[in-house]
Amino acid sequence: MQRTLINLSPRQALGFCLAIMLFEWLTYMASDMVMPAMLTVTRDLEADARHIPNAFNLYLIGGACLQWLIGPLSDRFGRRRLLLAGCALFSAMCAATVLAPGIETFNALRLLQGMGLGFVVAVSYPALSEVFCEADAVRLMALLGNVALLSPLIGPLLGSLLLEWLSWRELFIGLATVAVLAWTGLYVCMPETIGVVRRDGTQQPPMAFSLRQIGVRYLALACNKNFLGTCVALGLMSLPLIAWIGLAPLLLVQSLGLTTREYALWQIPVFSAVILGNLILDRLLPTRELPQLIRLALWPYCLGLLTLVAVAMTSLPLIALIAGLALYAVGLGMSNAALYRLALFCSDDSKGLVSAAIGMISIAVMGAGGSLIAAVGGGHRLEFFALWAALGGLLSLPLLNRFLPAAPRPTVQHNDKDV
Repeated sequence: MQRTLINLSPRQALGFCLAIMLFEWLTYMASDMVMPAMLTVTRDLEADARHIPNAFNLYLIGGACLQWLIGPLSDRFGRRRLLLAGCALFSAMCAATVLAPGIETFNALRLLQGMGLGFVVAVSYPALSEVFCEADAVRLMALLGNVALLSPLIGPLLGSLLLEWLSWRELFIGLATVAVLAWTGLYVCMPETIGVVRRDGTQQPPMAFSLRQIGVRYLALACNKNFLGTCVALGLMSLPLIAWIGLAPLLLVQSLGLTTREYALWQIPVFSAVILGNLILDRLLPTRELPQLIRLALWPYCLGLLTLVAVAMTSLPLIALIAGLALYAVGLGMSNAALYRLALFCSDDSKGLVSAAIGMISIAVMGAGGSLIAAVGGGHRLEFFALWAALGGLLSLPLLNRFLPAAPRPTVQHNDKDV
């Protein structure tokens, strides 16, 4: 069992880990599992299908819009209280979706549901670091990262299978019910880490909450050109994948007439490629610096995006589009975590605040970019999607060329005992 820095029984430590994992899994699955149902949602609510990518982008924006506040609030009032509040908010908003009278209300609730993701990032990760010793905390956060990667891989397929027996309203009731289970697990098993004397005699005292000081620190980050450029590049690199998640139901089900299960199966090569990229990154990490890894990842990244351009220019079939997305996804998986770490160390400020800023900027870029691709017709034809998605991804290259050489190069230290 994991070694804890706070007095926890092995059973309570396991329950705490499982409850956090369940909550994170729900916040991702609430996005990916619902996508196969979105055409039915728009029909039932008598809305235009153009709202499908809007609902997805609003969910993303919801995950970013409160991170700036959630982190400092948890520093002041405690991690446990904030995470319980976030889980309760997520459950209530999922349940309320059943009563949505129109698409406007549905989209507003999707925004509020997305805020649950912000609580996961800004509260649960610091809590794990404060409860468990370093090696165990890193392993647990890596496990949570794998949960996030598996969600888009299995979410659409699971959603399409459940929709054969459940309506989309019942799907949201199910999400709300499981969120109640996660809340119960957190309530029973999650310890407070702020203001508690740990076994090693140290204490993390509550921090003063000052909106003025928080604003000054965020302003300093906004004036840091290296940080800002790296965060925007991070968002642009993920934009083609995010746009694909939001527009795939329109492109595959509505335009090509595929079934929801066929739509879900076409997601597997793309998201498997992201996982493959992560595995390659893990193998190369001990022998290469982070900027070198990113430059290496740009080969499959750019080749995949150029394949999308070829699809747009020559009307190649769907399998060519998927091949281009998969090749791009390998490069994204190889570079995403490395670029995130470079952004994190572009500033000497507290990593909780810097992490929140990275999340807000990159998700805002992805949400705004996804909405723009949808607005210019990216959901109407494969060729339009391929062209605009490739353009969005390629826009990251000038930023990487400008800021990557100037980025700090933290060396990754490895402890053989922790491997």
